[in-house]
Amino acid sequence: MKKHTFYLLLLIFCFQLTPATVYSQQDYESQQFFQIKTYHFDSVEQQQQADRFFEQAYLPALHRLGIEPVGVFKPHDADTSSALKTYLLIPFETLDDFASLPGRLDDDSQYLAGGRDYLEAPHDEPPYHKIESILLQAFEYAPTLMAADLDNPRTERVYELRSYESATEALNQNKVDMFNAGGEVEIFDRLDFNAIFYGNVISGNKMPNLMYMTTFENMDSRDAHWDAFRNDAQWEELSAVEKYQDNVSNSDIYFLRAASYSDL
Repeated sequence: MKKHTFYLLLLIFCFQLTPATVYSQQDYESQQFFQIKTYHFDSVEQQQQADRFFEQAYLPALHRLGIEPVGVFKPHDADTSSALKTYLLIPFETLDDFASLPGRLDDDSQYLAGGRDYLEAPHDEPPYHKIESILLQAFEYAPTLMAADLDNPRTERVYELRSYESATEALNQNKVDMFNAGGEVEIFDRLDFNAIFYGNVISGNKMPNLMYMTTFENMDSRDAHWDAFRNDAQWEELSAVEKYQDNVSNSDIYFLRAASYSDL
């Protein structure tokens, strides 16, 4: 086993994963992993500095490594939170690709030169307040990152990120099954929700939970799509199935907009 993979698996174990949620490397081959990095800022100046780093150094370096598309998002005007945040959505083919990324970036002289102001910021002038990281495995029925099939500019769209927590690991797996074999992913596809990803969290601070992101032209379109979902006959039938009851204990919704340099 490669050293990077060993340390990553050790990290996952420390987040109290149960055996039911730990898979072999062979199981992972067809399903991507996604990292959601949430940057918190104390000032607009910090966020602007991070924007320059992401656009001019970080995303180009990821692209050179074949890691794309990369999504960059900020809170939408519809989000009532006043917090300064930037969200990065990064896809990986394997756990080793995720674990080895810092070392590969350290070997990229173009990245180190282009991102020097950010990377070598002094301790009393940091470019952010903190970074949160979530690692997910893509669903079986939606194994890769996807691009929205919309005609309007990305910066005008509404990206809706949802997190569904469950009371137990078993109920989390039950909700994932509801999306996959149960047909919830199929309903979203049929109703043109333009999903970007569906994934189950394998390392994060709200476990057990799954997350997914959908895309709409605007808020009116978003509201109309959810009305159609709630009134859909297939959803009404699925949501009444006995085995899928009580599998979500808490849900969070984040309305986002794409940065001008986002790939998604």
